[in-house]
Amino acid sequence: MRRNTLKWLILGGLIRTYLVNSEVGTIMANRVEIATPLNSFKKAQEGIYLLKHNIDPYAGDMVHEIPLMLWLLWHAMNLLQGWLPLLYVMLDLMTAIVLYKASQLFVRKKLSEQSKELEHYAAGTEDLQYQTIDELTMPRCVLLAYLFNPLALFNCAGLTCTIFSNFLLSMALYGLVDRRVMLFSLCVALEAMRNMYPIVLLAPAVLVFGKKQVKPIVYFLFIFISTCMIICWLNYKIVGNWRYLDGTLGFIFFYRDLQPNIGLFWYFFTEMFEHFRTLFLITFQMNATILYMLPLTMKVRKEPILLTTILIGLMSIFRAYPCLGDVSFYIALLPLWKRSLKFMAHNFVVFCLFLVSLCILPTLWHLWIYSGSANANFYFGATLAFSTGQIFLITDLLYAQVKREFCLYHGLKIVVDGKDAKIVLG
Repeated sequence: MRRNTLKWLILGGLIRTYLVNSEVGTIMANRVEIATPLNSFKKAQEGIYLLKHNIDPYAGDMVHEIPLMLWLLWHAMNLLQGWLPLLYVMLDLMTAIVLYKASQLFVRKKLSEQSKELEHYAAGTEDLQYQTIDELTMPRCVLLAYLFNPLALFNCAGLTCTIFSNFLLSMALYGLVDRRVMLFSLCVALEAMRNMYPIVLLAPAVLVFGKKQVKPIVYFLFIFISTCMIICWLNYKIVGNWRYLDGTLGFIFFYRDLQPNIGLFWYFFTEMFEHFRTLFLITFQMNATILYMLPLTMKVRKEPILLTTILIGLMSIFRAYPCLGDVSFYIALLPLWKRSLKFMAHNFVVFCLFLVSLCILPTLWHLWIYSGSANANFYFGATLAFSTGQIFLITDLLYAQVKREFCLYHGLKIVVDGKDAKIVLG
């Protein structure tokens, strides 16, 4: 790893350590945009305490982390004593490192694939092609985009369990790029048992590991299902019953906690008539998981890493209990598609939606909860604007990649009435 990269990692670690040990950490641990019923550090502490005293953490409705993670955190607390926040900081830095390494490997593979297809590219499309310099600049941008993203910094300061999710997703991404079936299966199985939604990542995995043949697909699915079963068995051995399934996956699917967050579920189900709840619950969960998986897989089947980026983004928007830490992860992957960015038409709109909504979210929360001069509609309006900005970003990225692929093979000029006409980017 280069010296400059090491300096950035040290700086990122120092910033995170300061935030964790400052008043900012206390504030972030209680913000609904950062901490949710699913990832809250306080709820994890509650689960560890109950587990330590041989009390079933899932007998009530307080703990929603899987037993295996509670057991690991329990032993980490015993080992580190008062230094547990250091574990969160180190894992967040490791996430940045893994993303950096995965990005390096991704660019190398793209350069190798491009060299075989170069003769089919149209003239004048050099700016759309991956360059040797990208092997240095793209991973660096990914590293910086994660290390110094305010959303990632606040997420780490709040000591949320999203730190573990981001680390597992980064390892899964590395396993996908490097074609490591066991690594990918382990990380996605563990994360799917915790949050359910990463099950959609099986789609790009089938494209990468399947090689358009039935036998490799069956082999991969066998490993993945076996890994899930082993994790389930370990969870069962830790707590001695299967109640944890309802307290974790069941809690997510049936959406039992209506605490406001940056997602779309809470407002609808607060206002929902009870006899409509099951219908809309299934509809919302399908929207967050399988609804987009098949059409997107068919559309971008040649770019499984792009498919992974889009699916991670969509599940961050439409999941039941989203937080800003989820958003920070897929934003860090955007530099990988630098060669498509010139085709993105809504950059300014997305930037404004992100900036304005993130600024007014805490303001409207204060006006609603503390001042009593606003109501739930105001806060939900801000979360809706934030989700809209994310949807614009992801759809714009998809269309930009489609345009780039078209222009690579057909050129940046078209013929209209016998005359050259330049394609207008965006």
